[in-house]
Amino acid sequence: MRSPSSESIECPLCSGAGELTRAEILDRLGVKDFARVAQLSAEEAFRLLQNKHDREHQTAWSRFETELARRTGEIREQHKDETRLAHSEKETLSRRVEDCLRVLAEVRERNQELEAEMAKVARIGRREELSFEEEARTWAGIHVSSKLPKNGDFILAYRAPNGDPSEPKILIDNKDKSVIAENDIEKLVRDAKERSIPVAALVTREEEQLRQVDRESRWSRKDGIWLLRTTRQWLPRDLDVLKPVFERMRVQGFDVLERNAVLAEELRRTFPEIDRIDKELGKAAKAILSVSALVVRYRERLREICNSSTPSRISPASEQKIGMPIAPQYQVEGNGR
Repeated sequence: MRSPSSESIECPLCSGAGELTRAEILDRLGVKDFARVAQLSAEEAFRLLQNKHDREHQTAWSRFETELARRTGEIREQHKDETRLAHSEKETLSRRVEDCLRVLAEVRERNQELEAEMAKVARIGRREELSFEEEARTWAGIHVSSKLPKNGDFILAYRAPNGDPSEPKILIDNKDKSVIAENDIEKLVRDAKERSIPVAALVTREEEQLRQVDRESRWSRKDGIWLLRTTRQWLPRDLDVLKPVFERMRVQGFDVLERNAVLAEELRRTFPEIDRIDKELGKAAKAILSVSALVVRYRERLREICNSSTPSRISPASEQKIGMPIAPQYQVEGNGR
């Protein structure tokens, strides 16, 4: 479409003989083309407005990018600290997990060791019970029951003339541990009460497994139960000591010791005294063995002297003196034995 300023009109002077543009005619007449001016003004205004809008748009984008960069940097720094903290916590948790796994492995290993020890103790205890049962069955006049499922290990009793077990019975609890504890005695007393047996015996394998208080009070009364603390070696001897007391119990009643305090106290003192005598006898036996060894050694020494000496005639009296061993002097231990 052609603009109004570029339209061709008939020249009023030449009646259309020639052609002039509208702008040329208006310019020759000294008149401004307001349409053209308006168009140019509008174009200029639009251009200025567009430039202003572009500048504002560019400024807004610049501010947005600056603010975005600042916010992004702040967020990055914030998340950097959080990431560093999370990484540190992760390392801490990793170390704690490793420690827990190591402790768990140690606990598992310790548990296996304890299970092995418990199995070993169970086997030792079972072997101790079986060996005790086999040994007790060889004792004359003693009846021993089979292994009890609970509340003790065995029940011992003297045999009646017809072979049946007689009263009172003894509840046996075998222990094979380094040192017995007070809870072992309390458990034996509870087991005796459960079975309504007035006498109980705690039997260890060795004397060293008894505490000092057990050795000093081997026969005592606890919660209505007469308790004997003994060993496998002492038990047959202790049963011989208790046999007349049990016979009196069968005749006069099981409370004969409660009614006769003197007898109970004498019986309590008897067991430590027997242990002391047994130790003295052991010392005397060791002294006799030592003297016998010395005699044998001096006899061999005299025989070597006689064999190494030159053959000569020796009077019978001298020969009798040489052949007589010289008894060594030694210090007598114990009560003059």
